[in-house]
Amino acid sequence: MGILATYFCKEFTKLLIICQTVFVSIYLTIDFLQKIDNFIEADALDGAMLTYFFCKIPYIFVQMVPVSTLISVIIMLSLMVKNNEITALKSCGMSIFRISLPLLIASTFLAIVVFLLSELVVPYASTESQHIWGKEVTKRGRDQVYGRNHIWYKGSNSIYWIRHFDSKRMVMVDPTFYFFDDSFQPIKTIQARRAIWLGDRWKALDGVLQVAGDGGRFEFLRFEEMDPGLHEKPETFLRAPRRSEEMSYWQLKRFAERIQIEGYDAKRYLVDMNLKLAFPLINLIMVMLGIPIALGVKRGGIPIAVSLGIGACFIYLLILGLARSLGLSGILPPCLSAWFANVSFFLCGVYLMTHLET
Repeated sequence: MGILATYFCKEFTKLLIICQTVFVSIYLTIDFLQKIDNFIEADALDGAMLTYFFCKIPYIFVQMVPVSTLISVIIMLSLMVKNNEITALKSCGMSIFRISLPLLIASTFLAIVVFLLSELVVPYASTESQHIWGKEVTKRGRDQVYGRNHIWYKGSNSIYWIRHFDSKRMVMVDPTFYFFDDSFQPIKTIQARRAIWLGDRWKALDGVLQVAGDGGRFEFLRFEEMDPGLHEKPETFLRAPRRSEEMSYWQLKRFAERIQIEGYDAKRYLVDMNLKLAFPLINLIMVMLGIPIALGVKRGGIPIAVSLGIGACFIYLLILGLARSLGLSGILPPCLSAWFANVSFFLCGVYLMTHLET
């Protein structure tokens, strides 16, 4: 059994590397062709572009592993069927389960590797790629720094500090606006309780105006409301939502809890948090589907088996996307929406494996 397991794992790993290389290359090529125009328009055809696509490789690698796993298992077992190796193993008294056991163990190990990559490598790499895209291509967020709740923003000859920005009501809470001359000397400071967007301009409420006078002295004036003279619109201060792939499971969990405490809808992050645990196990489920597909196809050989495998992947992604949408809309609980596709295809795989056994 040790020799057989070594042989199975060796062949499976070889095919997996080939499939991964092909699928990742195709994904990168398509992504490159879609975004090269953006880099050209932004005049960012330098190391930033190479770094951007390099940092996307870990995320693409993780996403392509389930498909590569399924296709590798199908090709490997289909070749063994063609060469009568499966028949020879059965004649030696080995059951389908014993034949499949090395692949199931290898896929479990692969699921652990995928989870570790998703936790340790993908968040950092995805954050870096998004940073490059925002800074070099879309030119967004270069002058903004977000704290836990507050915002620092550098405008034209001005710096804004906002304790909290309510994006729903378009209201700044406890803002302070610092204005400078061309030599970066302070000329005016506005502190207010609130700053409200009126549709075409900002209105500061209940605050203090400090204006530089002669001799470096400042005059203090209280006001109930005034126009602070800001040129920025509310969209400027919106916090860009963090993508789920930019956070590990525990970071996503803490982020979802903080969103809930602040009173916002966290269903999206709760669903994606559960997907962080469910996604790596797709590799085990793909093996459970690939084995009966490869051994059950009697006519057509490898092309038909691979086509059925691709069709199974498409159906899985369709069900996963539908379940996730139901979770985001609140129809399904986050945990159920994330695990629904896995549980459904696991039961399907068990049924097909049992049917082959009999």
